Amino acid sequence: MIEFVMPSLGADMADGTLVEWLKKPGDQVKRGDIIATVETQKGLIDIEVFDEGTIEKLMIAEDTKVPVGTLMALINPEKTIEPQKAIPVVAEEPVIQPTEEKAIPPFVTEHIQVKASPLAKKIAAENNIDLSQIMGSGENGAITRKDIEGAIEQGKLVQEKERSSIVAEPIKEQNISNTLRSAVAAAMSRSNREIPHYFLEKKIDLEKALAWMHEKNKVLPVQKRLLPVALLIKAVASSLKQVPELNAIWDTDLQLKTEINIGFVVSLRNGGIIVPAIHAADLKSVDEIMENLNDIIPRARALRLRSSELSDSTVTITSIGDGGADLVYGIIYPPQVAIIGFGSISEQAFAENGLLGVRPMVRVSLAGDHRASDGLSGSRFLVTLNNHLQNPEAL
Repeated sequence: MIEFVMPSLGADMADGTLVEWLKKPGDQVKRGDIIATVETQKGLIDIEVFDEGTIEKLMIAEDTKVPVGTLMALINPEKTIEPQKAIPVVAEEPVIQPTEEKAIPPFVTEHIQVKASPLAKKIAAENNIDLSQIMGSGENGAITRKDIEGAIEQGKLVQEKERSSIVAEPIKEQNISNTLRSAVAAAMSRSNREIPHYFLEKKIDLEKALAWMHEKNKVLPVQKRLLPVALLIKAVASSLKQVPELNAIWDTDLQLKTEINIGFVVSLRNGGIIVPAIHAADLKSVDEIMENLNDIIPRARALRLRSSELSDSTVTITSIGDGGADLVYGIIYPPQVAIIGFGSISEQAFAENGLLGVRPMVRVSLAGDHRASDGLSGSRFLVTLNNHLQNPEAL
């Protein structure tokens, strides 16, 4: 029997609240399926399953606060098992008892018996939706998250005294920005306490890289045009293949990672940051990385990410963007062992072969964990990164 446990979504996560099961006993699951929705400091997270089989038993009741590592479900790895009849999700001893149910706002009809999942009720309340007007598609007519989101997307059921159009905002950023900041603060405090940092910096000429990108963008539609950050991510991923000791985690000792998953720092509009992962960045083209960014950044700002996008990063990139600071020194996000920082791209004086000119330059920093690597390894990485950016067509 496979034990499905509450995953860790980063060093700043101690627990999460199970909002809704999206699978029931008897359902078959495969790798990548969403099995549940969990509320954390980083918003509502879709939790993926990474095994194949049939749901045998759900061990935790909805609306329960669950510590990381707690057994949540049992999965039978046998694929040929006949689906079982769905049974109610009931917490059994010694399962953590659910938190007290929050009162439903007065605009939700209470005198009509409405069967809906806790998450459906939550989203309905936030969007002023009368549940009694929705036809449920779940078991025995229960209203699900998809039913509510479908109503929102189609522009139905708008509350007269509220906004004229419904925007799907599962959790408002301003309501959790302080929580996010606290979570990041805890992780960064741990980093400063436990990780012996060393710092290196290198100026890199981006003239060839930007010229290559400009020519490529000429033949691309507007919505698919490249930004410099996509090229920088690809160059970092390619460099890590040559300096693998930076693509690792430290957990009592150094553990090198074969897959290169780039964590990319995204700033939220109302404060705080979140760091989703771009999986297998070394195997993606620059165009695919740009497409990935166009998908993941809006979802990150809406706080609607998958669990793997928050837990799988093997190294982190932070980029200031245009018009910002010239240099950023990052703090390593444990258990990773490195973070690469890109300052703002700006025109600077540049000498080559005895001649002085003006080039688009970027100052790149590397913060490394001295337990996992040293200045020589870090310097080799920055030199390799520079070489890749001088030959962008090879990326």
